[in-house]
Amino acid sequence: MDNPMDAGDAPRFEQELDDRGPSDLQLALQDLLKRPPALFGVFCIIVTILWALAPGLFSPHDPLQQDLLRHLKPPGFVDDAGNTYWLGTDRLGRDILSRIIWGSRVSLAVGFAAVFVSGFIGISTGLIAGYYGGKIDAVISRIVDTALAIPFVLLALAIIAILGASLQNIVLAISLRTWTVYTRVVRGEVFALKDTDMVTGARSAGCNTFRVMLVYLLPNVFSSCIVVATIYLGRMIIIESSFSFLGMGVPPPTPTWGGMLADGRGFLDTAWWLTFFPGVVLTLTVLGVNLLGDWLRDVLDPRMKRLDD
Repeated sequence: MDNPMDAGDAPRFEQELDDRGPSDLQLALQDLLKRPPALFGVFCIIVTILWALAPGLFSPHDPLQQDLLRHLKPPGFVDDAGNTYWLGTDRLGRDILSRIIWGSRVSLAVGFAAVFVSGFIGISTGLIAGYYGGKIDAVISRIVDTALAIPFVLLALAIIAILGASLQNIVLAISLRTWTVYTRVVRGEVFALKDTDMVTGARSAGCNTFRVMLVYLLPNVFSSCIVVATIYLGRMIIIESSFSFLGMGVPPPTPTWGGMLADGRGFLDTAWWLTFFPGVVLTLTVLGVNLLGDWLRDVLDPRMKRLDD
């Protein structure tokens, strides 16, 4: 026999769902659509990620193919075979557009890998320092102060000089400095959360330390970590390009944006496109990441939300 309350409960349940209003995700997307700078940042990041994931689909030519007959050809050059080089060629006759597209793989790989490694180290140490406090916090804080006292360029030079220039060593050099930012942010928030009723109740219920950190503390500090990661992603792309520009990055012939800028600095008067186009792409990518980070900060950090009401 059917329950007589089912027919009446369904409309009531639907009405309760309607009364809840839009979800947080829907509100965030609505806010994103109202902010053209953030939309521009999302567009720049999506294009760069697509280039990095499938460069062969977008690259018109082989980025490593050399032909001295195409030496320093300007943008729009068409060879005898009918191939168009939309952004020109470099001193070895390689296509600039193809090298920019393939170079995005190195920049994003270093950026995301460094964010992951430094975030893992920083979040872990921040949770431990904030939760335990006392001597453990003092030791971790002194390590952070020591890491910040060492000049970043000197540390990077030492690591690369000892281990050699490679993608992994660049990630290591960046991560050994940027993890301190996550540690400080997480440590401060855990200090404010560890004495709340939520954490006290979890400990009273018999939850071990690892479960309290993973289930009750980490989700509450994760939004701040996402904001830090997004903001620092652009900086890490800049750092990787700086290393490549100085000859400390991924060795040639692998195309990198910083390496392309270094190759073109001797031809600024005669072949401006060698540095102009890689510089524009690098600028737009970092600008897009920063714009997206600003929007995420406003959405995820309630203290940064604007008082519209």
